[in-house]
Amino acid sequence: MSKPRTLAHVVYQTRQYDRMIRWYETVFQAHVVHRDPALAFLTFDDEHHRFAFANLELLRPGAANAGSKGEIGVNHVAWTFASAHDLLGTYKRLKAHDILPYWPVHHGPTLSLYYADPDGNRMEFQADALTVAEANAFMAGPAMAANPVGVSWDPDALLARAEAGASEAELLAMPDGPPSPIPATHGI
Repeated sequence: MSKPRTLAHVVYQTRQYDRMIRWYETVFQAHVVHRDPALAFLTFDDEHHRFAFANLELLRPGAANAGSKGEIGVNHVAWTFASAHDLLGTYKRLKAHDILPYWPVHHGPTLSLYYADPDGNRMEFQADALTVAEANAFMAGPAMAANPVGVSWDPDALLARAEAGASEAELLAMPDGPPSPIPATHGI
């Protein structure tokens, strides 16, 4: 099973402490390295921690803005997977746990799936579709100017193609279609 390739750590403030910890354990196959009533630290690799959670129910009980986006959350954190096959394998694994992306979009430089955790924190799981030089050229060129967001794609259809033996290049190819709308849940 594939896991993200890189990121140091992210700290979240939450009023859903237990649910958040369970969600990250399931999605990232993480384990708790330290947990007390106020703080928990989880990792999925040899880093001492990749995530930390602050329990606002204990640290800030009854706050006037309890649970609001000004109190909790991050816009999104991007995680890079080694390949489209790894990204689609993760999609399949998470779907088996009823965890679905809210926005599948091919940005041009990346094939991306956006997920939201129980608090609404957003993260992008991506596979690079272009080399760095190609991505720089794309972003400076007319394709990006014409469509800076990207094109929606169907994860189930692409997964079926991957399982039928499609090559990495075939999976990473930018699909035809109109610009994808940015979902209201994305917070932009």
